[in-house]
Amino acid sequence: MLGKAPGLGADMVFLDLEDSVSPLEKDNARENIVRAINGNDWGEAVLCVRVNAWDTEWTYRDVIHIVEQSSERLDELMLPKVQTAGEVQALDLLLTQIEKTTGRQSRVGIEAQIETARGLINVEEICAASDRLETIIFGPADFAASTEMPVLTGGVAIPEYPGDHFHYVFSKILMAGRANGLQVIDGPFLKIKELDALREYSMRTRILGYDGKWALHPDQVRVINEVFTPTQEQFDRAVDILDAYEKATMEDRRGAVMFGDEMIDEASRKMATKFLVRGERAGMSRSAS
Repeated sequence: MLGKAPGLGADMVFLDLEDSVSPLEKDNARENIVRAINGNDWGEAVLCVRVNAWDTEWTYRDVIHIVEQSSERLDELMLPKVQTAGEVQALDLLLTQIEKTTGRQSRVGIEAQIETARGLINVEEICAASDRLETIIFGPADFAASTEMPVLTGGVAIPEYPGDHFHYVFSKILMAGRANGLQVIDGPFLKIKELDALREYSMRTRILGYDGKWALHPDQVRVINEVFTPTQEQFDRAVDILDAYEKATMEDRRGAVMFGDEMIDEASRKMATKFLVRGERAGMSRSAS
């Protein structure tokens, strides 16, 4: 898995020390991850390591070992099951000491997972806890367990519920993240062979405004990339809106203008810019006329 990860086409890869590693393998996993960070070609992907949560005995050793032994290629640490702002601040302080001690040149960012009822209640303070914080992530399976939902699979639709059982959670995390300038990411879809269901479920957070979603299997990467990348039609329309608005404001000195049967203004420019940036990141360009 460590060997295949760099070539999967994901924007970010995280190497795990938490739930996918048994308690007896934590030490070995640290060594495997350091070798992978230092020895693999990760291309342009953001490279992250998920350490264990602060309520375990492994966290401080995870952080010290990984950051001290890894090259500057390590971009971020992911902190799971965050319940209070103090947990993010504790990781920030430890990282600051390590960076000063080792002379590390690049700063290690933090990603925080919201996976419990208490974490959701405190998500606004968590998102404002540190300027190292780059991303907030929803963890559906642990959250379902925390709130005692009567489900055995996390991160999938519940047909018996008349609506989206996570809609409030998605929205609360999104608002807290956006208010603090963070990326906001949806967690995994556990039924890895059901790609059509993954596509449908991914659209829920894409429509709300999330930046992306986890993939647990190589086959999921393609579907998720498609969902969270603008279509060519959307990208072209965004470029046209930006061109029309620039002409209206810079040449005609007008703050609002008709674009087809639609009135566009500064808010339209902001929306179109989001599509443009996301599309350009994915290598898109305007269709030939």
